[in-house]
Amino acid sequence: MSLHDHHCVNALSATARERILIMDGAMGTMIQGLGLGEDDYTGHGTGMPCAHATDLPQKGNNDLLSLTQPQAIEQIHYDFAIAGADIVETNTFSSTAIAQADYGLEAAVHDLNVEAARVARRALDRATALDGKPRYVAGAVGPTNRTASLSPDVSNPGYRAVTFDDLRLAYRDQIRALIMGGADLILIETIFDTLNAKAAIFAAIEAFQAQGIRLPIMISGTITDASGRTLSGQTPTAFWHSVAHARPFSVGLNCALGAGAMRPHMAELAGVVDTLTCAYPNAGLPNAFGQYDEGPEETAAQLAGFAQEGLLNVVGGCCGTTPEHIRAIAEAVAPFAPRQLEKEQAA
Repeated sequence: MSLHDHHCVNALSATARERILIMDGAMGTMIQGLGLGEDDYTGHGTGMPCAHATDLPQKGNNDLLSLTQPQAIEQIHYDFAIAGADIVETNTFSSTAIAQADYGLEAAVHDLNVEAARVARRALDRATALDGKPRYVAGAVGPTNRTASLSPDVSNPGYRAVTFDDLRLAYRDQIRALIMGGADLILIETIFDTLNAKAAIFAAIEAFQAQGIRLPIMISGTITDASGRTLSGQTPTAFWHSVAHARPFSVGLNCALGAGAMRPHMAELAGVVDTLTCAYPNAGLPNAFGQYDEGPEETAAQLAGFAQEGLLNVVGGCCGTTPEHIRAIAEAVAPFAPRQLEKEQAA
């Protein structure tokens, strides 16, 4: 079957040549701010009751809120869109059968992803109706809570908690449902193990072939400590060479580090990748209570430095970043041109 490219590709690529694209901020910390209890998560008492039976507690299963509290999730998406986000991520970071097994909701995966994409689309359509700016839904694909490259058992280094095929099948089901729900892009994010990412890329290609449409893929790794490597041991350059075959729309880094610590790793990536770069750091590092203290102006000033150095094509925020952070980031990077690709410079 021949694949046709998603209609958003040309528009997004054209905008990316003109200016730095803006992504949204954190979903998890925004949900924490709502102070929801168990009955809110399950939809009993308030919201829409979950149609999938499970005996396990659901508080903390943020992805479930797309089904049980869709208006609350839509409002978060809308607030980020109005703050300046061109690309807004679905509330599906843990919406694979592997991650939902912790909550006994493997059977809900199709609905979680379809509805999350629809909720995001509704929010963006509302924002666009207000100001006419086009906005795009990125189907968020998280790393799962298992790693294909490393053993979780120090006494048995050959053991694996998950196989490549387990991941591929779980990701394929997620990505097919995101496409059915109307996602414009697929965002494979917070990658700590490149083998997991390769399974997600393979699954995306399979899903595209099944649906007859190819969506742009965004790929975002995470540097886990001061060594400047992913958890599975790769430098940013090695990470790029591992995923370049996917011909992604963008490659970059998110989470784990605040902007200051992320900067040298983004500079390294910007020097080697032949596609768009994307950075969305946390609002600094968490304090002793797990809260993020870095304010919008501080985060924005650091990311303006990235933009001034020519490191950025797409920018947003991860843990702890609010609509106020995204508004400040968008304003701070607006004066700077997007990073140029070498082929554009040659032209």
